[in-house]
Amino acid sequence: MSKFTDIINGDKPVLIDFSAEWCAPCRMMPPILKDVKKQLGDKVRILKIDVDRNPAISQQYQIRNVPTLMIFKNGQVVFRQAGVIPAQQIIQVLQPHI
Repeated sequence: MSKFTDIINGDKPVLIDFSAEWCAPCRMMPPILKDVKKQLGDKVRILKIDVDRNPAISQQYQIRNVPTLMIFKNGQVVFRQAGVIPAQQIIQVLQPHI
């Protein structure tokens, strides 16, 4: 968990995709996030966290639905939304934090 804390405490925005293997909508997110990464490059860090393999983090952030996207900057949650989100919408949310 401390490694996770180190990652989200940076001044670079961190986009976290909370997902699960059994979740059909979650399988739609990797190509979307790949597109976001392609457009924003090193300006953002993108992580995928499997809620079943990381129950402590999932519980800490009260992840009830997957996929849930969260954006952290300097350790603070600046965005949180459940469901599949288009790449352009994610980029719009990230822009002010870059």
